[in-house]
Amino acid sequence: MISFIEGKVHRFDRSTETVVINAAGVGYQIVVPQFVMSALSARPVVVGDELGLEVYYHVTDRQPKPVLVGFQRGHERAFFEQLIQVEGLGPVRAAKAMIFSVSTIAQAIEAEDVRVLQRMPGIGARAAQKIIATLKGKVIETAMLRDEGYDAPVQPAVGAGTGRDEAIEVLVNLGYRQPEAEREVDEALVADPELAGAPEELIREIFKAQAIAG
Repeated sequence: MISFIEGKVHRFDRSTETVVINAAGVGYQIVVPQFVMSALSARPVVVGDELGLEVYYHVTDRQPKPVLVGFQRGHERAFFEQLIQVEGLGPVRAAKAMIFSVSTIAQAIEAEDVRVLQRMPGIGARAAQKIIATLKGKVIETAMLRDEGYDAPVQPAVGAGTGRDEAIEVLVNLGYRQPEAEREVDEALVADPELAGAPEELIREIFKAQAIAG
């Protein structure tokens, strides 16, 4: 199985959202989601440049022609692998749908924001609901990434502020009102004060409590 390809760019085609990389004399045609293509174009990447991509390799008996889907970072490919677990959302459809960064999509899933998901090509109301039902609560870490600008994601750092403040900020970004976010965080901290130093665990516990209450 192919998981990573590095070589010189032989072709870079925004119209078809594909990149061909010449690796050791072999040309690999790789489909790249729109958000990845935007990031590569912003560098910019041109023919002849060295480029390495994390690759999802897909081939089945029904589809014997291999499909390679490329990403800049491992966490992007990992999120893609989660996304294609949604019933009816195969690799090609998922790749075409990913016009937003993975953090944006994950935030929409955790906030149950159907409107954002429906802005993705090929994703209607029914598919959006399936995505939420399948992945809500499983993509919290991805939702907390700050990669909307297509830069390297920065994990929230406790040194930059308190875990309480960071958790509140995440909830607000996910669509909670400020007072509601503060109440949820404070209730979780009353139950377990040690979570103040672990914002990711704090968010996870809040979602768990909500799932039990719901």
